[in-house]
Amino acid sequence: MEFFDILEKRYSMRGFEDKEVEKEKLDKILEAARLAPTGVNFQPFKVVVIDVKKNKNALKRLYPADWFVEAPIVLAVVASREKSWTRNFDGWNIAEIDATIVMTHMILAATDQGLDTCFIGAFNPDEAVKFLDLDDEWIPVLFTPLGYGNAGPRDTPRKSLDELVIYK
Repeated sequence: MEFFDILEKRYSMRGFEDKEVEKEKLDKILEAARLAPTGVNFQPFKVVVIDVKKNKNALKRLYPADWFVEAPIVLAVVASREKSWTRNFDGWNIAEIDATIVMTHMILAATDQGLDTCFIGAFNPDEAVKFLDLDDEWIPVLFTPLGYGNAGPRDTPRKSLDELVIYK
């Protein structure tokens, strides 16, 4: 698939088939995470591959939507503020940005592999920390179900470039 085809095809899937994800496809998606750019290439993240069937109840506690646990896999990206780059001028730490770049790479790779996803940031962070067994160094940033979608896209109109771009 061409890059812009992937961008145009990808949308937030909210319904999944009961069909396993092939290991080869999962491996390519995880490789996309490894290749993602991070500040100073510190790679201050981990990807957690979660088997939904084994962890359905715990996943429902951190995000209660039924469709979230229909896919066979949920991916989580966690980040370390201790290991991520911090801007010298004001101490701004980019751990969450790095993790978001990683998730974006995986989501686009999933689309390229014919799989569907949905960015999930509206999860219960306390339940996520507990479920993922994270110590104080690691913070949960994003989740996505990963599988074969069975729902059509919702109407999500995009603003025009004139509304989004400023030229100076």
